[in-house]
Amino acid sequence: MKKYVLVINCGSSSLKFALIEPNSGASPLKGNAEHLGFNDGKGTISLAIGEEKIKRELKEQSTHDGALHELVEILKSHSMDGDIYAIGHRIVHGGEYFSDAVIVDDDVREKIAECSRLAPLHNPAHILGIDAARHNFPHLQNVVVFDTAFHQQIPEKAYLYALPYRFYTDYHIRKYGFHGTSYRYISTKLPEITGNAHNKAIVCHLGNGGSVAAIDGDHSVDTTMGLTPLEGIVHGTRCGDIDPVIHDILTNQFEIPASEISNLLWKQSGLLGLSGISNHCGELEELSNNGNEAAKRAIEVYCYRLAKHIAGQFIALGGCEILVFTGGIGEKSRIIRRRTIEQLGILGFYLDNDRNNDQTLGKTRSIHAQNSTPIWIIPTNEELMIARDTARICA
Repeated sequence: MKKYVLVINCGSSSLKFALIEPNSGASPLKGNAEHLGFNDGKGTISLAIGEEKIKRELKEQSTHDGALHELVEILKSHSMDGDIYAIGHRIVHGGEYFSDAVIVDDDVREKIAECSRLAPLHNPAHILGIDAARHNFPHLQNVVVFDTAFHQQIPEKAYLYALPYRFYTDYHIRKYGFHGTSYRYISTKLPEITGNAHNKAIVCHLGNGGSVAAIDGDHSVDTTMGLTPLEGIVHGTRCGDIDPVIHDILTNQFEIPASEISNLLWKQSGLLGLSGISNHCGELEELSNNGNEAAKRAIEVYCYRLAKHIAGQFIALGGCEILVFTGGIGEKSRIIRRRTIEQLGILGFYLDNDRNNDQTLGKTRSIHAQNSTPIWIIPTNEELMIARDTARICA
């Protein structure tokens, strides 16, 4: 009997993959391919099958298609190719087309491609992954799971920008929100923690890209990312919220080309831009502890903006029963958590420093003081949600 869903997450030059058993979450194989789409033939594939580690250059072209072809060969050599019954893809932007996962057909593919104008750094890569999967696994169904779907119930007052209304009706310019697969996973874990079927939660998904969402039971009522993943809190290399006229000033007064400004806002800003050193939070924390003023500045801005956005989601939710940290930074960085929560006492959040300093990774745990609204760390599992959605849709 076939057991596994192959979960795929494509970037423009990378492809992450895992075999996952949807019920138990067991994953006998995980890996990634890197340096794809270049003409120098240096693409590699790395994976772990149980205790065995494999890393080698791609035999075929260094493309997404070549990477999946190589994966097929590895699966065959381990007699695992017959254990897969479907493929699940993470898709960043589904616009207003999709409020749930769907099986891929030509129409679905076309709509994802159309949404590339809303997510130019993400959706074109997802199309590459879909095409490569359909080519290398022609007998399997492909299911797409959207980061934007969880936020489709956000009310109009939260998703509209204060632009002429026709920009929404004609061009679909609105807030969509992202990290929805992660937020949905957290929402399924909350009843186990609180004992309540319905929870009002503020969840901070913090990684190189980060966002905050107000979750009411099983859906989002507001979130910090907008039309694109650029808006909101400070990110690793993205600016987050800025005055939009900055773009015009840089173009007209300082004659910086629009394409260069776009690259600046997406890839040279955030923690990297503020520090001038790195977008890696752990590295900046170490430097800050050793007295580096640039690193201190970056962390201070990050935590202040994060605290402000948490407060904003408190208003959107009409109160909060639990605050959750997840994602790489959310789970690992005791300094980011502490400096953020120190600014939220007015909302009833207080930290237990000993619990916060516990560096047991991968463990769901509370970190709040006795007189505080509950604060928890809950490791997310987006891949498992994609596998379960894929199994549900295929069933």
